[in-house]
Amino acid sequence: MKDLQTKYNDKKMSPEEAIKFLAPGDAVVYPIAPGEPKLLHDALCTYEGLENNKLYRTLTNVKTYDLPKDKLKQVSIFLGGDRQLMNDGIVELLPNHFGDTVDLIKMREEEIVLMFNASPMDEKGYFSLSLANAYVGGLLDVASKIIIEVNENAPYTYGENHHVHIDDVTALVESSEPLPTIPAPVIDEKSAAIGKLIAELVPDGATLQIGYGAVPSAVMNNLSTKKNLGFHTEMLPDKAMELYNSGSLDNTKKETYVGKTVTTFAMGTTDLYKWLHKNEDVYFLPVNKSNSVKEIAKEDNLYTINATIQVDLLGQCNSEKLPSKYYSSTGGQSDFGKGVRMAENGVGIIALNSTAGKDDAISTIVPSLYTGAAVTTSKNDVDYVVTEYGAARLKGKTINERVEALIEIAHPKFRDELREEAKKMNYIAK
Repeated sequence: MKDLQTKYNDKKMSPEEAIKFLAPGDAVVYPIAPGEPKLLHDALCTYEGLENNKLYRTLTNVKTYDLPKDKLKQVSIFLGGDRQLMNDGIVELLPNHFGDTVDLIKMREEEIVLMFNASPMDEKGYFSLSLANAYVGGLLDVASKIIIEVNENAPYTYGENHHVHIDDVTALVESSEPLPTIPAPVIDEKSAAIGKLIAELVPDGATLQIGYGAVPSAVMNNLSTKKNLGFHTEMLPDKAMELYNSGSLDNTKKETYVGKTVTTFAMGTTDLYKWLHKNEDVYFLPVNKSNSVKEIAKEDNLYTINATIQVDLLGQCNSEKLPSKYYSSTGGQSDFGKGVRMAENGVGIIALNSTAGKDDAISTIVPSLYTGAAVTTSKNDVDYVVTEYGAARLKGKTINERVEALIEIAHPKFRDELREEAKKMNYIAK
């Protein structure tokens, strides 16, 4: 019987050799950005054996223009570095709730080939999915081939459906590529104001769903004085590490995974990645569990904080489309919007600056969403909307009352115009 290191050596090869395990018709699946295998991707770009293949990916961080579009269809689960390709008609966007992506890929594909960054093998022969579980963890049991890029920089992390054994690996390549990082967001005056307003809503003992960005960072900057906070989120940024180190985040008041910071992927600085290495207080779940509405609803005192592009006077949120192009995707916003509504004492918060564009030229609170825009979060799932001018609670309000509440937190220079439009639409009395 071969020992673990012999099995490892038998499966170790160059990226160009490993990519030859792909067969015509196979669907390649990459994890979300920090789990993308750079060396394997470079080999895929030059592989001449492609025929009727597909590539699924999320928030991509690798080259996208070098793939042969006549041999390989590119499918984006959440737009990132491929948004221009989507608007150019080269990449196709798959509409989804992030929590449904495991089932959607299973529904669409019979031959699934997983390729991902993995941490180095442990003493029992297991590799961790490191920074990105998401839908990959939910597909481990159905994948026809698992080709991994063992990255010496990838932290070994813990979770559910979060490890793969050397016996189940088809091929592996070794890598020392730097992991993708994102810098700390710049918090401007508006974001700081919004962050303070949201933090005031969050009580001690709350469980949070919050991610990366200027507003989330501003919120978390104001939470270090809180006690017994918990995390059940989708993305884990550096600020979560800072809250943990401050003692505010201890996960002791949660209903599920008590004592664990729950996420499905992490992305930030190298300091975050070092902190995650063999940190048993952080627990990665596959996205069909982390973002399951039923699972989310189990958490009492859950506070979800998400951003949007614009909100109309009914309370509908467009978090995906700019006037002339598709920019983003649904992600987990709708998953958590529905889950928090079902949670005991749950509070859902949508955040946005009151204006966009140069010199505050565009109101983000609008009579109607952009033409052709998707409704990311429905009016019936929206609870709070927060701008730098205040927090409007829409839950339990009539249309007339919603209009008045939203106008009150709009930029002052647009309030009269919004009121006049609301009258024309018969949302409020003329």
